[in-house]
Amino acid sequence: MWDVLQVNLASPLALAFVLGIVSRLLKSELSLPRDLYASLSIYLLLALGLKGGVELSQTSLNALFWPAVVTVGLGLFTPVSAYLVLRRLGRFPIADAAGIAAHYGSVSAVTFIAAQQFVQTMNQPAEGFLPTLLTLLEIPGIQLALAIGAVQMARERAAQHAGQSAAEAPRPMAEVLHEVLTSRSMILMVGGLIIGCLMGEQGYEPVKPFFEGMFKGALTLFLLEMGLAAGARLGDLKSVGLFLLGFGMILPVLHGGLGVLLGHWSGLSIGGAAVLGTMAASASYIAAPPAVRMTLPEANPTYYLTAALAITFPFNIVLGIPLYYQMATLLAAH
Repeated sequence: MWDVLQVNLASPLALAFVLGIVSRLLKSELSLPRDLYASLSIYLLLALGLKGGVELSQTSLNALFWPAVVTVGLGLFTPVSAYLVLRRLGRFPIADAAGIAAHYGSVSAVTFIAAQQFVQTMNQPAEGFLPTLLTLLEIPGIQLALAIGAVQMARERAAQHAGQSAAEAPRPMAEVLHEVLTSRSMILMVGGLIIGCLMGEQGYEPVKPFFEGMFKGALTLFLLEMGLAAGARLGDLKSVGLFLLGFGMILPVLHGGLGVLLGHWSGLSIGGAAVLGTMAASASYIAAPPAVRMTLPEANPTYYLTAALAITFPFNIVLGIPLYYQMATLLAAH
């Protein structure tokens, strides 16, 4: 485990992320231009989708079926478990519990990419159709948590007031679903999958040097920016308390362990099970925030953004990914 952890800590991805955090703590003026950040995110998500689509075009339905089934199951379980822990143990209000649960039911695409790079470094590459599983995990995770929050909030308001005004009514789920499905990350990932699947290996060859040769360098820069963003929110840890700090590290390990176990059971390789566990353990800070903000405006952004970006994301990048890989290795050995 220590050897695996050393490999991760010495990687340019983890070191760039730590550099970003340290720069913020030192109050450095270091920052990436907004346009560069947007360009890097577009490049990474499209590259991931294209490569996944090419691999998907060569994958049989039999190989994909059970991993897809367990992934959908994870997408339904993770937001519910997060919500129940926050409500019953943390005593969070409905809106805050549902808002945070939406982030933990969803997937961090950057954490997913980092996990893929890590298992490749360990010579245990994941199956090429994992981006398809990411899409299957993303949608139900957000929608179920928001639906729970909207329904519970409506019941609470109905109990407090005899009649509910239109302004108090929860936002229609159709609008929320449209927002999630048309988000930049979803369009690029799903669109890239479709394009890659249609063009196949032969069509991918001319653009392969661009989308794979520069990938690790672009990801290193992106994680530097993520370190800057996480470092800027470290001060918020004072306001979220010890419970949310423990929640942001313990629940991902439980979700990640379940993801690894189900991935192993469904026939995924060591790398594939580790990446699926990482997806289940991650918390979204790109797709989930706008959906939560529009559906549950009562939810406190300090809670869900700090938990996802300043607690769970650093934990997974530094410690979580090697841990889920070690879990997958131990399961494969037995």
